[in-house]
Amino acid sequence: MIKEFSIDVPQSALDDLAAKLAGTRFPAPLPGDDWNTGVPVSWLSSLVDYWRTSYDWRAAEKELNSYPQFTAEIDGQRIHFIHVRSAEPDALPLLLTHGWPGSIVEFLDLIGPLTDPVSHGGQAADAFHVVIPALPGFGFSGPTSDGNWTFERIGRVWAALMNELGYERYGVQGGDLGGSVSPEVGRAAPSHVVGVHTNGGTNLPPLQLSDEELKSLTPLEQHRMARIGQFMKDEFGYISIQSTRPQTLAYGLVDSPVAQLAWIMDKFKSWTWPGESLPEAIIGKDRLLTNVMLYWLTGTGGSAAYIGYAQPRSWAPRPNSGVPTAVLATAHDVAIRRYCETSNNITRWTDLDHGGHFAALEIPEELVADVRAFFHDLRS
Repeated sequence: MIKEFSIDVPQSALDDLAAKLAGTRFPAPLPGDDWNTGVPVSWLSSLVDYWRTSYDWRAAEKELNSYPQFTAEIDGQRIHFIHVRSAEPDALPLLLTHGWPGSIVEFLDLIGPLTDPVSHGGQAADAFHVVIPALPGFGFSGPTSDGNWTFERIGRVWAALMNELGYERYGVQGGDLGGSVSPEVGRAAPSHVVGVHTNGGTNLPPLQLSDEELKSLTPLEQHRMARIGQFMKDEFGYISIQSTRPQTLAYGLVDSPVAQLAWIMDKFKSWTWPGESLPEAIIGKDRLLTNVMLYWLTGTGGSAAYIGYAQPRSWAPRPNSGVPTAVLATAHDVAIRRYCETSNNITRWTDLDHGGHFAALEIPEELVADVRAFFHDLRS
């Protein structure tokens, strides 16, 4: 059963947050106090001060509540979602899936251009109805009720949600975890999904290639393989922890807002583009903090991390659904077409020389344009 939902955080929760922020015990800075060893104390303490004294959750809450929100229980799990119908009668339903450490906040700037394209430089024929669910264990879709929340299972739940909403034909879009979930919706309901659009790709290449195969790649693809190797050396630690000991990690994330903030900001710094810029220069402090607030206020830092633990330990190619699939690969992304094609019907591939991992937050206009172009011929 679908129920209307509105966010209404009690003032006591905000007062508790303010007290915790005011009482934060920061660690001593490590030598250099730079991003090489993690989030710098000097930078984070300034952001914490802004969070405590200037950030306005009530304004963010009002913005979120300006969109129709609902919950539905599917497969034993409460799913929270935004559902905005376009005024255009021929609009195509589009399901948008976020990733980690993101949330439904990622897509707020896309809702207007997608549902009301005429007011945002497009044509009425570009219109979408949008459905934006929070992944199981994230935000108001958390905590998780049981285990085994694989991408495949989430894909089936998303298909069930769209069916419950009465949508017979629809598209799907996502990045990060959403880029893995979206193709699974196509596999779960290939006769209903008209197209799958991802930013960042549908899956990563193999971690190691033979010298011969590496030489067969383009210079751009070879650069992406080198960056994957660097990632495994310098940044893989968070995956190791979340996929093996999410409960141990959860104590810090759920008890300390600054720990939750640092855990998320580490990735926003690493994955936004250009890499030398600070995340607030690209996305803005308020949007970054609203994303963190959905983790903090719902106490879902651990259950969101658990999604990594729930995935199979061995990777195997997935069946090809045959559904037309598009990839928008930004400068930060490392997807390689030939490896995405092993399990997906890739019909559109666009490489950008700019943009970071959080495309919906960083380059929303270009993401919307690519989504419009891909689905243009798939609507009828």
